[in-house]
Amino acid sequence: MESGVVLTMKNIYKTFPGVKALQNVDFTLRKGEIHALMGENGAGKSTLIKVLTGVEEFETGEIRIDGKDGTIINRSPQEAQMNGISTVYQEVNLCPNLSVAENLYIGREPRKGGFIDWGTMKKKASELLESLDIHVDVSLAVENYSIAIQQMLAIARAVDMSAKVLILDEPTSSLDDDEVEKLFVLMRKLKEQGVGIIFVTHFLEQVYAVCDRITVLRNGALVGEYKVEELPRVQLVAKMMGKDFDDLAALKKEGEATKVSDEVVIEAKNLGHKGTIRPFNLTVHKGEVIGLTGLLGSGRSELVRAIYGADRPDEGELFVKGEKLQVNMPIDAMMHGMAYLPENRKEEGIIADLSVRENIIIALQAKRGMFKLLSRKEQEEFTDKYIDILQIKTADRETPIKQLSGGNQQKVILGRWLLTNPDFLILDEPTRGIDIGTKTEIQKLVLDLAEQGMSVIFISSEVEEMIRTCSRMAVLRDGTKVGELEESELNQSSIMKAIAGGAE
Repeated sequence: MESGVVLTMKNIYKTFPGVKALQNVDFTLRKGEIHALMGENGAGKSTLIKVLTGVEEFETGEIRIDGKDGTIINRSPQEAQMNGISTVYQEVNLCPNLSVAENLYIGREPRKGGFIDWGTMKKKASELLESLDIHVDVSLAVENYSIAIQQMLAIARAVDMSAKVLILDEPTSSLDDDEVEKLFVLMRKLKEQGVGIIFVTHFLEQVYAVCDRITVLRNGALVGEYKVEELPRVQLVAKMMGKDFDDLAALKKEGEATKVSDEVVIEAKNLGHKGTIRPFNLTVHKGEVIGLTGLLGSGRSELVRAIYGADRPDEGELFVKGEKLQVNMPIDAMMHGMAYLPENRKEEGIIADLSVRENIIIALQAKRGMFKLLSRKEQEEFTDKYIDILQIKTADRETPIKQLSGGNQQKVILGRWLLTNPDFLILDEPTRGIDIGTKTEIQKLVLDLAEQGMSVIFISSEVEEMIRTCSRMAVLRDGTKVGELEESELNQSSIMKAIAGGAE
């Protein structure tokens, strides 16, 4: 291996049934470097980490690490650890009821005469943490400390196990600004000690604050490796989203600007939920389609979850048609004319073992309450109506929804919410993973609903789709709403600049 390099991955291929997860990917990590691994959902970041750490096998390619002759193949995370590769995940894998010292030395406790030497263990734990400027009582249980401290303890444990390569997988997503800064201090300290750090994150600000290089993946392929100072933010966004920055084709439907009513349906004033979305203001008018744009993890889903009560807001106020509303849970939002199609339809949308009919009528039944049961005849009429309107491809209304394609499952969930006759519809990635024909149908349906007076919040990772569908966009970055773009500003150039923070 060339000097100064601690890890190389070359020509890595990994396929899952029907998906090329990694195609000919290269990655190089140098000693004493913090290297960001960037990419949108499905880019291949997680798969690359899993291949490196022995969670997944790869088909072809080679991995080399400093200090080992020839190539290595990690068949388990334990083997990866023996080869000097440690991972600290977003969900910290510590034992909350054990002490700090026990967590640091679990499985490798110092012993005297066959018994654990508690005094030595506490002393070693204190010295280790002192050397990393982490100040905690090592005899206290880990559950007494914040997530940020727990992250640092997991990092300290990895360092003590002679990690040459430290992988930090979304370590900052649950931390506040002060905690993030403390983590960065620790990362810089380890960098000085020569540890190579792979930093997986979706926060642009943090990449530019702490990283030396960036590797970008997209759709399982390597886009490139760049020095941080040579890659402006707006270009990073373009590389991650796969848009040629000069491609400014006007995609908005021809004709006059969208006519939007003056009537306000939803108004959020300093609404926020600690740990997910910072306080924001947002106004949605009758018949308006407002888009939320930003990279993965920017806070788009978190913003609508706060409005809908899926994450109960802990600050600010929400007004629905001028009336102040306390949304404690989603049923409150539903009773006031809101509907929400979540991003994760598999876990939060479909009820897999129920039929198409049962999936469509369930929200209306919940809204009516258990003492006003829908008759079987009503259920069948409603279901047939939406199978027809949405062109749902199913053998019949009694087919289990799990047997339908992703696009048709999405249409069933959409039918479920349209049946509640909402005034305000939240669509979070309604067209992800479905074919181009169905995408176009859903976009057209959204525009038709808006024309009929329904207000819609539309979230999509595809910029063109947003431009085609929305009359205004709110821009989010790192859990904060940072601005809005009017209809005249809706083009790829202005959107990407807004997402990147206005930086050229």
